[in-house]
Amino acid sequence: MRGGFHTVAPLILASSSPRRQRFLQELGLDFTVKPADVEEQHRPGEDPGSFVLRLAADKARAVAGRNPQACILAADTIVVLDDAILGKPRDAAHAETMLAGMSGRWHEVWTGYCLCRARDGITVQRAVRTRVLFRPLTAALCRAYVLTGEPLDKAGAYGLQGRGAFLVERIDGSHSNVIGLPMAEVIEDLLRLGIITPHDGHHIDELGRTEN
Repeated sequence: MRGGFHTVAPLILASSSPRRQRFLQELGLDFTVKPADVEEQHRPGEDPGSFVLRLAADKARAVAGRNPQACILAADTIVVLDDAILGKPRDAAHAETMLAGMSGRWHEVWTGYCLCRARDGITVQRAVRTRVLFRPLTAALCRAYVLTGEPLDKAGAYGLQGRGAFLVERIDGSHSNVIGLPMAEVIEDLLRLGIITPHDGHHIDELGRTEN
């Protein structure tokens, strides 16, 4: 079954995230994956929005230089609790500590993304914030979730798209943002830039020509 959109210009996702790839695939978009390797070091005094925007732009530029004709989509997602950025847990014990700290409390998930094309100097950036409330968690619940192995490679030690969904009581904002890409905003910008177009039953080639 076809998705809802055509890709009418070359699109590259500068991320190895299977979740971000799945979002684009489910919409029927054609794209290639070329992960960017950049240093993800938080700078002193840098607020969450500025941090994710900088990283997304660094990733996009790293790929755009070698692919000037393509539109590059790069993104970075972080979890913030009490103004502290929570990265991936060091080990199972650290994951349990992270989850316990978020128990019964609100935290923020920030995703910054960048769309750029070197050929014509196009650059679009946005930072999107979603607030997430965890249900109250016992130590046993935290340990049981950590034992699944899911939290160990995820920022904030949980994945909303997987088993970690049971941790969440309420979401204020974009659901897909928590998973790694604010799709409403991304699609809006891709449409505005003419990178994609809604699917209407006809094929549209990269020059914008419609074919029956």
